[in-house]
Amino acid sequence: MSASPPPDPDPAETPRRFEDALARLETIVRQLEREELPLEETLRLFREGMELYRYCARSLEDARQMVDALLAGDGEPRPWSPPESD
Repeated sequence: MSASPPPDPDPAETPRRFEDALARLETIVRQLEREELPLEETLRLFREGMELYRYCARSLEDARQMVDALLAGDGEPRPWSPPESD
C-alpha cells in the first residue's frame, strides 16, 4: 500500500514578508523537534519548511545584492568587505 504524497503548499498561504516566513519556519522547526507526529504530517511540515527556507534564502540574497549595489554606488553589485582595521 503506497501513501499519496503530501499536498503542495497553498500559494495563497505563501508569506508576503520575510519576517512572516521566518516566524513560520521557526514554528515548524519547533514542531518537528518536539512532537511525535504522524509520518504524513511530518512530511507536510518538512515540505512547507523547505519552501519557506527557499523563500527566505532568495529574499536574503536579493537584499544582499541590493546592499552590494548601494555600497558600490554605481548600481553594479560588488561584494562587501569590512573596512581594514588600523
